[in-house]
Amino acid sequence: MEASTAPRARCLMDEHTFTHNFSNHKRTHKTYLCYEVEILHGDSGIPPDEDKGFLCNKGTDQPGLPCHVELYLLGRIRSWKLDRKLHCRLTCFISWTPCGTCARELAEFLKENSHVSLCIFASRIYSLNDYEAGLRTLQEAGAQIAIMTFKEFRHCWETFVDHQGRPFQPWDELDINSQGLSKELQAILQTRQN
Repeated sequence: MEASTAPRARCLMDEHTFTHNFSNHKRTHKTYLCYEVEILHGDSGIPPDEDKGFLCNKGTDQPGLPCHVELYLLGRIRSWKLDRKLHCRLTCFISWTPCGTCARELAEFLKENSHVSLCIFASRIYSLNDYEAGLRTLQEAGAQIAIMTFKEFRHCWETFVDHQGRPFQPWDELDINSQGLSKELQAILQTRQN
């Protein structure tokens, strides 16, 4: 029997998982991250069907050590051994902004990998511990950080969700919540520590 040369089908998130975890008016305990990698020129070397996907954090209720989703993503990116001569754009759509620790890990990764640019769109703002300082550190390392709007939610729905041909249906107050969270995030990112 010959090995198939056809690309593997990319795994998609079910509709409920997306709306439950990305709705910007709910407080969930899991963090989901959808990502897209774009190499601006040349061959990426990224394994087939890994240039787009989604990940979820590993909680204490699962076997093995808990791990935040951002650290899973960094592990995956490092495993690709990207060519440092090629510029790579990484766009993430995440249900919560990174915590302070993960934000600093991402910032360190960007400093060590100047060929990678990072853009993060978050559904909600994670607000524990030193999250504000972490987000500022991440921004100072060159990451673009913004709150998801209708446009990004619809893009995620169309790209990462097994929607069975159904169009994205925004929930009540999506735009109002996005606007309020965006103002809150901008205030965090513009505040400088004394």
